[in-house]
Amino acid sequence: MAALAMMMMGTLSACTENTPYPGYKQTATGLYYQFFSQNEGEQPKVGDLMDLGISCTVNDTTIIVPNTTNTLPLEAPLFAGDIYEGLAMMHRGDSASFIVNIDSTFIKMFHQPSLPAEFSSTDVLRFEIRLDDFYPESEYAVRLGAKIKKDMEARIEKMKSDHPEETAAAAQQLTEYLANNKINAEPTASGLYYVMTQEGNGEKPEVGQMAQVHYTGMLLDGTVFDSSVERGEPISFPLGVGQVIPGWDEGIMLMSKGEKGVLYIPYYLAYGDRQAGDKITPYSNLIFEVELVDFQ
Repeated sequence: MAALAMMMMGTLSACTENTPYPGYKQTATGLYYQFFSQNEGEQPKVGDLMDLGISCTVNDTTIIVPNTTNTLPLEAPLFAGDIYEGLAMMHRGDSASFIVNIDSTFIKMFHQPSLPAEFSSTDVLRFEIRLDDFYPESEYAVRLGAKIKKDMEARIEKMKSDHPEETAAAAQQLTEYLANNKINAEPTASGLYYVMTQEGNGEKPEVGQMAQVHYTGMLLDGTVFDSSVERGEPISFPLGVGQVIPGWDEGIMLMSKGEKGVLYIPYYLAYGDRQAGDKITPYSNLIFEVELVDFQ
């Protein structure tokens, strides 16, 4: 059942009105469908990723796939009249119901050796689908990055509003540190400071690319809490998709290949109100000496 992520595609064929399911029409391949809302325009192609609201039941009582949202690829049909055909009939914003052959779905789509004993070939397997969006797979990382960034910004604003005194104190500490060390840098819109210490080749990475970075992380008092330089091996991570702290996702993308610099990261772009390891306490501003070794 968890193999639902292995589904989707098709084309609309001639339909008949006389079906055993009131309100449903039938394609020439045997797929029953009913649209609750139907728009016009572009339709997904095989290989596109689709943002879906989806559920699947047998006889409207047994839940096979709970009502959830997923991003799934549109694939070529696995059998005549499968759910992929129904998905390929849809437009952005459409919602519809599809009734498909239960035997073929369990065997060819859910990869079961046979129809489970609790079901029969006459049972009704129904998909309820809402197509929110679709796009080429190549856009996935950028879209994911944009969503993560939006969610992150909302979390940061909530953190600041929930902890105004701690936020003000951390901001003052960082401002004083920069002033005392004569660091003349302008903050980005988020509040991140970056000072380049060695130029790179000018080529900058994009969201989703794998970056290799050498770093040494410090507290404002100079305490080193981690260093890839000491280990002798840079770390690798996909950029802009939330696998590192927000200050890194933003800061590393300011750099070009071979560039070195220093990131001065306010607490809310670092570990926020959380303890991280033994040395990073809640509301800690951090300093990272970084080198963008490579990306691809």
